[in-house]
Amino acid sequence: MNSRTKGAAGERELARKLQEYGYTCRRGQQYCGASGDADVIGLTGIHIECKRVERLNLYDAVDQAKRDSRTGEKPAVFHRNNNREWLVTMPLSDWMELYKEGK
Repeated sequence: MNSRTKGAAGERELARKLQEYGYTCRRGQQYCGASGDADVIGLTGIHIECKRVERLNLYDAVDQAKRDSRTGEKPAVFHRNNNREWLVTMPLSDWMELYKEGK
């Protein structure tokens, strides 16, 4: 499977996983292919960068999410390796803001 195909499959998989939690999510670029859009859309205020790879430079991925996020969006990298669970990585300051809002 080439990296583009694997990436698209990962985005669809993540969208389905988020739908299991009750969110209306879908691939962000599936219709228009515009760069700068989140890989998966549907979580209000979160810019999702989806990475479905075995080796990942998290800092590069977070930098990409920061560059591509729009005003008011918190950048987050959703990632997983083969046979592993999905994880989310984001800047601590953004996570603390979300945590504080949830209290």
